[in-house]
Amino acid sequence: EAFGLPLLPPSANKGTNFSQGANFAVMGATALDLKYFKDNNVWSIPPFNTSMSVQLEWFDEVKQTVCSSPQECREFFEKALFVFGEFGGNDYSFAWKAEWSLEKVKTMVPKVVASMIGGIERLLDEGARHVVVPGNLPAGCIPITLTMYPSDDRSEYDPRTGCLKKYNSVALYHNAMLRIALDQLQRRRPDSRIVYADYYTPYIQFARTPHLYGFKRGALRACCGGGGPYNYNMSASCGLPGATTCEDPDAHVSWDGIHLTEAPYRFIANTWIRGPYAHPPLASVVRDDMVY
Repeated sequence: EAFGLPLLPPSANKGTNFSQGANFAVMGATALDLKYFKDNNVWSIPPFNTSMSVQLEWFDEVKQTVCSSPQECREFFEKALFVFGEFGGNDYSFAWKAEWSLEKVKTMVPKVVASMIGGIERLLDEGARHVVVPGNLPAGCIPITLTMYPSDDRSEYDPRTGCLKKYNSVALYHNAMLRIALDQLQRRRPDSRIVYADYYTPYIQFARTPHLYGFKRGALRACCGGGGPYNYNMSASCGLPGATTCEDPDAHVSWDGIHLTEAPYRFIANTWIRGPYAHPPLASVVRDDMVY
């Protein structure tokens, strides 16, 4: 909206005009392929083939509808803005659900980051020059996590936010490794502009001082849900019988216990465009001659 662009059509909409972009996002998509989870006995993952590498195959299909030669594609993509992710959050979520320890989940992080860097390089090889790479959100602040993994040990919660520290520590580790890898990639590809977009810091600010940002209902309780301390109920999640929707979604950070409401997304998007939570800010990257 800030750049005057329409909402992007789903990439699976065959026959659609993708000249202004396409949306490849799928619920539950992972950075690592389905085979990784099966090989490691993680059966909590849905049996859908929608991982990052599969989405890149979909990109190859869409590419054929917007350009007809390698040179034409390069010229088209170098004037486009790519948003790559967020990836990783679902990978770790499925591992937690499989009852992996903190130490074991952290062993996934280098693999996830390496997979992401490989995917970004694939886009750069296609001609992409402007790539936004979001980091992970603080998973320990999300109502589904707080509901699924409650603890009687208060020391496991951050007293300033009420978030579960263990799950946030993985997000912090992921984001730190991702930023290092992106800096290295930027040095290898100086002709590109790679933007790290920070979800974690603003979300933590919402959790610490929600009223400061207009979230009168706090950051940890879902707007749409089926009850419980965080208004998240697996058997009555948003959209299912037993769930109700709040009258003031803009006063909540969490929409359905998993995703955010529009208000925090709007705030975060503005900080990515103007700073300080995108490095560099998108306003300094997007040019007038880019494809609109």
